[in-house]
Amino acid sequence: MNQSEKATAGFLQNKSATSIALFRQLTATLLKIGNVEYHAGKTMIAFSGRINFAYVIQMGKDFIDVVLPFKQPYEDNLCFRKIKAVLGSDDYNHHLRIYHPDDLNEEVISYLKIAYENGK
Repeated sequence: MNQSEKATAGFLQNKSATSIALFRQLTATLLKIGNVEYHAGKTMIAFSGRINFAYVIQMGKDFIDVVLPFKQPYEDNLCFRKIKAVLGSDDYNHHLRIYHPDDLNEEVISYLKIAYENGK
Protein backbone atom coordinates (compact mmCIF):
# COMPACT_ATOMS: atom_id res chain seq x y z
CA MET A 1 0.00 0.00 0.00
CA ASN A 2 1.55 3.32 -1.05
CA GLN A 3 1.39 6.55 0.97
CA SER A 4 -1.66 7.85 -0.93
CA GLU A 5 -3.58 4.61 -0.41
CA LYS A 6 -2.72 4.65 3.32
CA ALA A 7 -3.91 8.23 3.67
CA THR A 8 -7.12 7.47 1.79
CA ALA A 9 -7.74 4.36 3.89
CA GLY A 10 -7.24 6.51 6.99
CA PHE A 11 -9.68 9.12 5.69
CA LEU A 12 -12.30 6.44 4.99
CA GLN A 13 -11.88 4.86 8.42
CA ASN A 14 -15.03 5.12 10.52
CA LYS A 15 -17.13 6.26 7.55
CA SER A 16 -20.43 4.53 6.83
CA ALA A 17 -20.64 1.68 4.35
CA THR A 18 -23.01 3.85 2.27
CA SER A 19 -20.61 6.78 1.98
CA ILE A 20 -17.66 4.48 1.22
CA ALA A 21 -19.69 2.80 -1.54
CA LEU A 22 -20.57 6.21 -2.98
CA PHE A 23 -16.90 7.23 -2.87
CA ARG A 24 -15.95 4.04 -4.71
CA GLN A 25 -18.67 4.66 -7.30
CA LEU A 26 -17.41 8.22 -7.84
CA THR A 27 -13.85 6.93 -8.17
CA ALA A 28 -14.91 4.26 -10.70
CA THR A 29 -16.82 6.88 -12.69
CA LEU A 30 -13.82 9.22 -12.78
CA LEU A 31 -11.48 6.39 -13.82
CA LYS A 32 -13.78 5.72 -16.80
CA ILE A 33 -13.33 9.37 -17.82
CA GLY A 34 -9.55 9.35 -17.78
CA ASN A 35 -6.27 8.81 -15.99
CA VAL A 36 -7.19 10.02 -12.52
CA GLU A 37 -5.29 9.82 -9.27
CA TYR A 38 -6.55 10.69 -5.82
CA HIS A 39 -5.01 11.48 -2.49
CA ALA A 40 -6.35 12.29 0.94
CA GLY A 41 -5.54 15.27 3.05
CA LYS A 42 -6.71 15.88 6.59
CA THR A 43 -10.13 17.18 5.58
CA MET A 44 -10.76 16.03 2.00
CA ILE A 45 -9.84 13.71 -0.84
CA ALA A 46 -8.59 15.41 -4.02
CA PHE A 47 -8.84 13.91 -7.50
CA SER A 48 -6.27 15.00 -10.05
CA GLY A 49 -5.04 14.65 -13.58
CA ARG A 50 -2.12 17.05 -13.88
CA ILE A 51 -3.76 19.28 -11.22
CA ASN A 52 -6.60 18.79 -8.75
CA PHE A 53 -10.02 19.06 -10.38
CA ALA A 54 -12.50 17.53 -7.90
CA TYR A 55 -12.70 17.19 -4.15
CA VAL A 56 -14.69 15.04 -1.75
CA ILE A 57 -15.13 17.48 1.11
CA GLN A 58 -17.58 15.62 3.33
CA MET A 59 -18.78 12.07 3.86
CA GLY A 60 -22.02 11.80 5.81
CA LYS A 61 -23.86 8.65 6.82
CA ASP A 62 -25.79 8.50 3.56
CA PHE A 63 -24.08 10.97 1.19
CA ILE A 64 -20.81 12.43 -0.05
CA ASP A 65 -20.24 16.07 -0.93
CA VAL A 66 -18.13 16.81 -4.00
CA VAL A 67 -16.78 20.19 -5.11
CA LEU A 68 -15.82 20.96 -8.71
CA PRO A 69 -13.96 24.25 -9.31
CA PHE A 70 -14.68 26.01 -12.60
CA LYS A 71 -13.68 29.41 -14.03
CA GLN A 72 -17.33 30.22 -14.70
CA PRO A 73 -20.57 29.50 -12.87
CA TYR A 74 -22.70 26.80 -14.51
CA GLU A 75 -26.06 28.07 -13.30
CA ASP A 76 -28.32 26.15 -15.71
CA ASN A 77 -28.24 22.66 -14.18
CA LEU A 78 -30.17 20.30 -11.96
CA CYS A 79 -27.25 18.82 -10.06
CA PHE A 80 -25.39 21.54 -8.13
CA ARG A 81 -26.92 22.52 -4.83
CA LYS A 82 -24.68 25.55 -4.39
CA ILE A 83 -22.31 27.60 -6.56
CA LYS A 84 -19.99 29.97 -4.71
CA ALA A 85 -17.31 32.35 -5.95
CA VAL A 86 -13.91 31.65 -4.38
CA LEU A 87 -12.58 34.76 -2.64
CA GLY A 88 -9.37 36.07 -4.19
CA SER A 89 -9.75 33.85 -7.24
CA ASP A 90 -11.62 33.67 -10.52
CA ASP A 91 -12.90 30.19 -9.62
CA TYR A 92 -16.45 29.15 -8.76
CA ASN A 93 -16.91 26.12 -6.54
CA HIS A 94 -19.82 23.95 -7.64
CA HIS A 95 -21.17 21.81 -4.79
CA LEU A 96 -22.73 18.45 -5.53
CA ARG A 97 -24.25 16.07 -2.99
CA ILE A 98 -24.44 12.40 -3.98
CA TYR A 99 -26.93 10.21 -2.11
CA HIS A 100 -27.22 7.29 -4.50
CA PRO A 101 -25.10 5.77 -7.28
CA ASP A 102 -27.81 6.89 -9.75
CA ASP A 103 -26.97 10.48 -8.81
CA LEU A 104 -23.89 10.02 -11.00
CA ASN A 105 -26.10 10.53 -14.03
CA GLU A 106 -25.36 11.91 -17.51
CA GLU A 107 -25.56 15.52 -16.38
CA VAL A 108 -23.17 14.99 -13.46
CA ILE A 109 -20.79 12.97 -15.64
CA SER A 110 -20.76 15.77 -18.21
CA TYR A 111 -19.56 18.20 -15.52
CA LEU A 112 -17.03 15.65 -14.21
CA LYS A 113 -15.65 15.44 -17.77
CA ILE A 114 -15.33 19.23 -17.98
CA ALA A 115 -13.57 19.31 -14.61
CA TYR A 116 -11.26 16.47 -15.70
CA GLU A 117 -10.37 18.28 -18.92
CA ASN A 118 -9.54 21.39 -16.87
CA GLY A 119 -7.29 19.27 -14.65
CA LYS A 120 -5.19 17.52 -17.26
